[in-house]
Amino acid sequence: MQNSANQELIACHECDALQQATRLPPGGVARCICCGGHLYSNPKGGLDTPLALSISTLILFLVANTYPLMTLNVAGQSKDTTLSGASWALYQANMPELAAVVWLASVVTPALIIFCNLYILASLRFRLRLPGVRALLVWVTRLQPWGMMDVFMLGILVSLVKLSGMAEVKLGAGLYAFVALIFFFTASAARFEPHLLWRRLKGST
Repeated sequence: MQNSANQELIACHECDALQQATRLPPGGVARCICCGGHLYSNPKGGLDTPLALSISTLILFLVANTYPLMTLNVAGQSKDTTLSGASWALYQANMPELAAVVWLASVVTPALIIFCNLYILASLRFRLRLPGVRALLVWVTRLQPWGMMDVFMLGILVSLVKLSGMAEVKLGAGLYAFVALIFFFTASAARFEPHLLWRRLKGST
């Protein structure tokens, strides 16, 4: 928000203290003067770095959802497992609620976050004036906590330990892409600075 003197004000997410926002140098971080909590930052690389990370994340996401995570060989029979296939297996095991939660947290929500990030960053970086950027920026900040691919990865590791004693397990390209996806997804989220993007949006109007 802004006061009558056109000074931009920002509220701390930790203690709600209202304070004046200042422009930061590349790599700078602003912290609350009351509690020291993180207010916003100005990552190095401007919009190019988060845009490149988002594109890399999208490519890894497509690979992770196209190729199998692992192949199980039991009694001479092989069966592949994909990200969506894991949710489908839970559904077939009469656990539809758990299947829905796993699918939403590991596939749907990350996909929405990745595509929204690309849409917003591309619009601002190339000054395309695409419709709905403001609404998407509001929603993507709310969706970020629900992209829990790291939790799903822990479940995969537990499954690998249990299945290794019952069947021959071969790791697939999808699993390696999924591991890389987690790191790139986290790096992309860390470089996605809403405060900087809102300022860019105000400057483009």
